Amino acid sequence: MSRRNGVAAGRASTSEKRAARADPAYARKAAARIMIPAMRAYVGLGSNLGARERTLRAAIATLDAHPAVEVNAVSTLRETDPVGPVTDQPRFLNGAVALETSLSARALLELLLAIEADFGRTRDGPSGGPRTLDLDLLLYGDERIDEPGLQVPHPRLHERVFVLEPLAELGWTPRGRGYTAFDEPPR
Repeated sequence: MSRRNGVAAGRASTSEKRAARADPAYARKAAARIMIPAMRAYVGLGSNLGARERTLRAAIATLDAHPAVEVNAVSTLRETDPVGPVTDQPRFLNGAVALETSLSARALLELLLAIEADFGRTRDGPSGGPRTLDLDLLLYGDERIDEPGLQVPHPRLHERVFVLEPLAELGWTPRGRGYTAFDEPPR
């Protein structure tokens, strides 16, 4: 299902009710939302190897197919130059998704890592090097998490225009210091 700017395909507005569906995956998602409050999260998307757009669209569909995740909006995908320690590599296709989930931040991160691996992502090259798929947990509600292997908001969020622009397109606005290049990093 294609979604853009919070409006699902075939719907006129975000306030329009979904038609009742007999889809078992939809029923599981609805039950999960009733039992566990959903958390709004934002995930950054990137790819610079292979069929980049096809990979990103398929990864979004895989994420949305999980019973505890509902992708609500997908930003425009944009061509960007590599940033970081490895700049001699192909250009990236980047974007972001807004989603609702009943997963914890740690469980959502584990799901993102599993999807990356399913799409051929390996971590044997240099940090910041070329990759088939990169899914970053950028924001998880208003929570600030600093645990081994999990930092939310993403620690380099404020440095990355290729993330800030898609987030703005999805309607996210910073709530305090640390979310733009002009602020100190969030802590």
